[in-house]
Amino acid sequence: MTTQQQMTRRSLLGAAMAGASGLLVETTLWASEPSANTKVGAAGADPTIRGPFPILSTPFTASGAVDFETLANQARFVDWCGCPGMIWPQSGDSVDLLTTDEKLQGMEVLAKTARHLRTALCLGVQGKNTAEMLVFARHAETLAPAAIISRPPDSGRTEDDLRQYWRALAAVAQRPVILQTTGGVAYKGPVPSVQLLVELAKAFPQFGYIKEEAAPVIPRTRALLQARPPIRRVFSARGGLGWLYESRLGTEGLITERAVFADLLTRIWQLQQSGSDPATLKDAYSKFLLMTNLAETHPGGSLRGFQLYLWKKRGIFRNMVSRHYGPGNTIHASPKFSELNLTKEDMAEIDDRFETLRPYLKPGSPSFAPGA
Repeated sequence: MTTQQQMTRRSLLGAAMAGASGLLVETTLWASEPSANTKVGAAGADPTIRGPFPILSTPFTASGAVDFETLANQARFVDWCGCPGMIWPQSGDSVDLLTTDEKLQGMEVLAKTARHLRTALCLGVQGKNTAEMLVFARHAETLAPAAIISRPPDSGRTEDDLRQYWRALAAVAQRPVILQTTGGVAYKGPVPSVQLLVELAKAFPQFGYIKEEAAPVIPRTRALLQARPPIRRVFSARGGLGWLYESRLGTEGLITERAVFADLLTRIWQLQQSGSDPATLKDAYSKFLLMTNLAETHPGGSLRGFQLYLWKKRGIFRNMVSRHYGPGNTIHASPKFSELNLTKEDMAEIDDRFETLRPYLKPGSPSFAPGA
């Protein structure tokens, strides 16, 4: 990291802390006089923020450091697959187990990479509290991604805490904002009500995009879809486990850490949109669910685990290293990491199921490789 980058990031942190006290005034002014740079109108949704937006999995080196080169190649892979969008950092491990500097640097790497891609980049901006969230939100704004996404703050305990946190974000954000309805592992607050999400969408033209994964999912999804406008777009989530049903209800995309299946997700989305071949859609989606079911039998969890093996198999990741939480989802003082170990039987089962996806995967391979 250069001295200039360090100074920029320290300045962001200082500005966020110093500005937290004036947020309500700033938010009120911004709501009445939106910036001319805002990409969406009060009545409609940005057409580019639609479809599958898979969350990138953070790659690591053998020594446990973030592998920024592979992170960039992962973005290129998602673009090669023809996927409409991608998101980072958003999954729990990338939000909780990376340092502030690692997240800011990763945002910079992806923003630079995305300038040469068709896939829309969405950057994750969340924090333990409002001041920390603003560090990432303000940095994201300097990088001008297509959108940003934010989950509730770890410190939130009431719905009004969520309201003030997201209104603070609205004072900074000049592009579509996707709100995630669940928090991280440390979050103990309430699920944001549909009424709050509608209230924010009415107040701010860049809001109204929702990643819905809070229980009860189907009733909440129905209520949000019935609130269009001002709700602008509802995305399915939860690993894609209800995507086919929810898309029939009216969701317009999927947000989940399944980027290794970016071409499959794109194909499923295309089949959903055309409506021309329901039998093929069911077959593709069933095979996707067959893959995700490996989390029930294989080590490593549902979001990394066997997917790390597939990232290597598809020529993008160099290894299967992950960082880990401590007991009770605590954060270690220094990163703890390990390489995923799979048996021959584990790998054979992954390979066997992956072969069923071949008709729905993009043929060939990307023109880049780890280290290229």
